[in-house]
Amino acid sequence: MARLLGGIEAGGTKFVCAVGEASGKVTARVKFPTTTPEATLAQVFAFFDQYEVAAIGVGSFGPIDIEPQSATYGYITDTPKLAWKNFDFLGALKVHYPAVKFVWTTDVNVAAYGEYLQGAGVGKQNICYVTVGTGIGVGYISHGKLYSGRSHPEAGHIMMHRAADDDFVGVCPYHGDCLEGIAAGPAIERRNGKKGHEIAPDDPFWQIEAYYLAQACMTYTLTFSPDLIVFGGGVSKQAQLFPLIRAEFAKLMHDYVRVPDLELYIQHVKLGDDAGITGSLLVAADAVK
Repeated sequence: MARLLGGIEAGGTKFVCAVGEASGKVTARVKFPTTTPEATLAQVFAFFDQYEVAAIGVGSFGPIDIEPQSATYGYITDTPKLAWKNFDFLGALKVHYPAVKFVWTTDVNVAAYGEYLQGAGVGKQNICYVTVGTGIGVGYISHGKLYSGRSHPEAGHIMMHRAADDDFVGVCPYHGDCLEGIAAGPAIERRNGKKGHEIAPDDPFWQIEAYYLAQACMTYTLTFSPDLIVFGGGVSKQAQLFPLIRAEFAKLMHDYVRVPDLELYIQHVKLGDDAGITGSLLVAADAVK
């Protein structure tokens, strides 16, 4: 009987741990808040100690060090979550599970991989996955492979052309009014005095949000030239955003480059909240093939 595979979707707000099969099917899972490294890892270990796993795919919030030759490979680096800053996350996992193979990448990369193999990206080769929630992150699948350069993309921090009359200063502690600083969940709450799901679908604010997300789609289109752009994360659950984003994108792009029909090109995540944990299991499966 094949040994189980493990997946860890390590988000800045919550962790999801699962065991399952090479198909990506989850057989058991647990979810808990992201607190301190010590307390959070105690819960990770309590879950995986119950199972014998061959490999674990880890998709972590970041920034993280993904360069194997680096002295800080496997670390979470300059995160605003101070308890996790410069924490050797992968090293702690390897000490506890020395016989297990690990795949180490970003939380958005594993979600992108899940969508590529089993979600909106089935049949495509180049997938741009954008999560809009507590932060904004981008994972990219290039010709079926997780994309990275010297490090992983941090495309949630691109700078924005400001909407007319928008004087919101932004909440990003590093860049102020970058995309994450003016369009992620905390920015939405700071702007409106309430969370996104509490804002009426026809509120004029969503036009501003769509303008910035459409700008991001234009930048990712011109930079990566993907087959499609998939949005996940809590903010993207606002269904009214998608026609607004597509309309703004069409205006901004002005037919400069060809893209597929916008209903197909800019989509909501098909796997929903399971994209990340499914992708974690799938990259773990690749590690043991």
